[in-house]
Amino acid sequence: MSAGSEAPSPDGLAGRRRQAAHNDLAILDAAREVFLADPKAPVSAVAKRAGVGISALYRRYPGKEDLLRTLCHDGLLRYVEEAERAVAEPDGWLALSRFLQRVVDADVHSLTVHLAGTFTPTPEMGRDAERAGELATALVERARATGRLRRDAVTQDIGLVLEGCAAIRVPDGERTRQLRRRFLALLIGSLEQDGGDPLPGPPPQAGELNWRWRRQG
Repeated sequence: MSAGSEAPSPDGLAGRRRQAAHNDLAILDAAREVFLADPKAPVSAVAKRAGVGISALYRRYPGKEDLLRTLCHDGLLRYVEEAERAVAEPDGWLALSRFLQRVVDADVHSLTVHLAGTFTPTPEMGRDAERAGELATALVERARATGRLRRDAVTQDIGLVLEGCAAIRVPDGERTRQLRRRFLALLIGSLEQDGGDPLPGPPPQAGELNWRWRRQG
């Protein structure tokens, strides 16, 4: 090594890693905003929103589909994380209702509503989706065992509840959160066993909504 050259310092390497992690987070946050507003938006709009160069984006995500897939997989993993947390709660009814509240606040299902069919899921995503389904079933069964969940509610109804809340969106983010929480409270109230009229129509079937995840176009 010549006298004028210097080895990269550990602090310098750590700094570059921190910057790379910051850029990745900025890209994912920007992608979520851009693609929820317009799933057909180009990746250049994501780079502009994130404040990074298009080359920096492509180093992390070779194509738009990779970015969409990462966004949805992250949302799925958040769902699994919240479900695992809920399963550990001792009261079955509170476990289910609080799980729904946390997932709605996390806005996980907006990704499902807006981005399904825009990319090809990976086998890993399929395994995580299966795990999510198992956990949701466990939460429903535990809530039913308390006697508070209406008898004709099924696991697949939970997905409809979450997607219904995700469909609520106004320009103001805080107002969106307030309206979703209000709607969710109404839905949770309707899930309680009250001896009222039975739910109309046959219940949703396992996998009935999965057609949306087939790659379109």
